[in-house]
Amino acid sequence: MSAIAGLYHLNQEPINLHHGEILMKSLHKFPADSIQIWNDERVLFGCHNQWITPESVNETLPFYDYARQLAITADAIIDNREELFVRLQVKNSDRLNMTDSQLILLAYYKWEEETPKYLVGEFAFMIWDPKQRKLFGARDFSGSRTLYYFKNQDKLAFCTTVEPLLKLPYIDKRLNEEWLSEFLAIPINVESVDSSSTVYQNIKQIPPSHSITILDGNITFSRYSFIKNEVKLKLKTNEEYEEAFREVFDKVVRSKLRTTYNIGSHLSGGLDSGSVVSFASKALKEQKKQLYTYSYIPVEDFVDWTSKSRVADERPFISSTVEYVGNIKDHYLDFKDKSPLSEVDDWLDVLEMPYKYYENSYWLKGIYEQAAQENIRVLLNGQRGNWTISWGHALDYLASLLRQFKWFHLYKEVYYFSENHGVNKSRVMTAVRKKAFPPLSSAEAPYPMLINPEFARRTKVFTKLEEHNIDVEGIINTNAFAMKKTQFEQLYYWNINGNISTKLSLRHSIAERDPTNDLRIIQFCNSVPESQYVLNGQDRSLIRRATKGYLPDKVRLNDKTRGIQGSDGIHRMASSWRSFIDEMHSLSKDEVMAEFLNMDEVKKALTSIEENPLPERVFDDDFRILMRTLIVSRFIKKHF
Repeated sequence: MSAIAGLYHLNQEPINLHHGEILMKSLHKFPADSIQIWNDERVLFGCHNQWITPESVNETLPFYDYARQLAITADAIIDNREELFVRLQVKNSDRLNMTDSQLILLAYYKWEEETPKYLVGEFAFMIWDPKQRKLFGARDFSGSRTLYYFKNQDKLAFCTTVEPLLKLPYIDKRLNEEWLSEFLAIPINVESVDSSSTVYQNIKQIPPSHSITILDGNITFSRYSFIKNEVKLKLKTNEEYEEAFREVFDKVVRSKLRTTYNIGSHLSGGLDSGSVVSFASKALKEQKKQLYTYSYIPVEDFVDWTSKSRVADERPFISSTVEYVGNIKDHYLDFKDKSPLSEVDDWLDVLEMPYKYYENSYWLKGIYEQAAQENIRVLLNGQRGNWTISWGHALDYLASLLRQFKWFHLYKEVYYFSENHGVNKSRVMTAVRKKAFPPLSSAEAPYPMLINPEFARRTKVFTKLEEHNIDVEGIINTNAFAMKKTQFEQLYYWNINGNISTKLSLRHSIAERDPTNDLRIIQFCNSVPESQYVLNGQDRSLIRRATKGYLPDKVRLNDKTRGIQGSDGIHRMASSWRSFIDEMHSLSKDEVMAEFLNMDEVKKALTSIEENPLPERVFDDDFRILMRTLIVSRFIKKHF
């Protein structure tokens, strides 16, 4: 993967090469295997290349194709190479060493602006087509790689990261108050409903699933990918669905292993990362390579306060997977010197923006740091698995059967669910009725309003969020099916993961790859009938059945407990709690931050938690309010 950058003049003025040097020099803080620049009079492309795939070693990038008169700079790993070779009629003798950027260029030569529709993988690229005097680029469907840009009447500049753009002399650094108001008003981990905006007024980003075209001074965007319900797969037996899943998933996992370097994976005690690891380990064994796994565990003196249905320390399940799967070098990491507080400043530097997921920040970054020490260049995960491979919420499915009046099927599934869980059928039906016909009002306490009401009125943020169906009170009163639909339709969910994976990968020369988020696996899972995901009262049924022989039954059939990461966050802050509280007292009186933040709520949260920092309050709204306040305040004070 790479950091790419470029300049384009919409008028007839030649490129200022010094400005290109500024862009590329700002990327020097990241490790690179090669750094190259290409330019003509109106366009400059740069690439800060990190070699991941065998084909990328010693790659010329940016690349100019003299035969086709096209230039490209790309941050890309393309996974459907074999399919593209056939479609593009690439000679067998040319396939082995053809780089992914050259493959994209061939695709553009054939399909032009339709090109992104044919690509599977993680990518952000720009192509200069001098014959048409056109600049064309795209970002992959889920925004796995970032691509920011600035445009005025005369100039366009783009880069994988924000900081190099802000170094250019013609770009002013100004706070985007609309972005900030959305960040503060949205209770969930979504940053902004505008997937093209950033925290900087003059810097935008190409949205996931979009291409960009600049022609005759005009800039247009086009959405090329829509995740939708596929035509349902119709197979004869349950076993055929299981085999079909294994075939697709194995193909997808293998396509993510294309590197000559070491390969690692996140590993928890659950089905998603466990499935990724089991298939990857088997494939790597054939290559005589070992899989490295990295697992977060709580610090040694942490006392688990979570309920019986949740597990803070997943080691018994993780080690069971490691032993059963084999060919694994496992790591159990407690990051004892790290906490949600200790990592704030570094995360702000990495991400170039405020963030909300402080609960997992210290171990996510810590795993990258550990993996880099062992020459890992590909790091697998199963983050999207809840919505793809391990989909299947039993009670929501039973509620859908009730709403459709499918009585016989409902009775059968309720019977098996009751037997599996040892729960009376009448209690099951009561829960199902509540799911099917939820009350109009909720007993949940609304999320405290962190945004200053006057700031909210000035930016009209509530109107905008209402238009995007964002509940500012943070009350979840919808079902799993509606949530899944939103996850794949609303692009604002995608930017978070792309920002994390791109920025951490650049810092450590590690490409994060998620087989559960591959377009092919999403399309397959959307084509599977819902009756395969909940079968005989068993939730997540397809993945449980399909991984027989791949995962130990202790993990595969576990429906009693689920892991919960970050539950020791407040416990980790014990030694720094006083300094945290002192900083929060100071912030609660800060007149500059009071323009944006609802200081009444900040003070209320501070009073509530100051002298009572119980470990179990780590997921409470009071602690969330304080951490978000601290993160936003530190960012604004440093950058504006």
